[in-house]
Amino acid sequence: MTDLAEPAHLVAPRRRDARATRAAILEAAKRAFAVTGYDRTSLRDIAALAGSDVALIPRYFGGKEGLFTEALKATIAPDRLRDWDRSRFSRDVAEMMAGAADIADPRTRTFQFLLQAATSPTTAPLLGRAVQERFLAPIRDWLGDAAGQERARVLAAIYIGFLVERLIRGAALEGAERTAFVERVTAVIEGVIGAA
Repeated sequence: MTDLAEPAHLVAPRRRDARATRAAILEAAKRAFAVTGYDRTSLRDIAALAGSDVALIPRYFGGKEGLFTEALKATIAPDRLRDWDRSRFSRDVAEMMAGAADIADPRTRTFQFLLQAATSPTTAPLLGRAVQERFLAPIRDWLGDAAGQERARVLAAIYIGFLVERLIRGAALEGAERTAFVERVTAVIEGVIGAA
């Protein structure tokens, strides 16, 4: 019988794509942290979801807290407001909030991730810093005036409250109820940002 295997020193090493592996781990972490939270998610869970070796997580992210921090940064996109037409913002948000909370929608998963982070003593301080830097600061800059910080905080509180209401409600509003909801939410938001 002939041994067809090549000697180990002649076999080319398997090509790895570090960038794709890192991205897969980050996406898996965002999903896992959104569903089970920081405290109930293990690195093995994340690695299995990403289809990678658990040893790569410390290599790419330094550990669970580093991975969580990167997932948090990737979840809160600070540039979403920059290109939003300010004259449509209030109405667009009101229309979105009148709709159903689609679990597959990345914005819904983002909110679930943030809710999970807010309830953990380990991650709440990390979330607080990330919200300040990546959510409130861009809103403040977008509002662009001396009272921007206070208005940013009020707008964030209103937005989060409507997100919670939409998640609890589940189904989209319809008919006269939808019309009234959209009009009132538009007015509330315009009262904070100022009508364009």
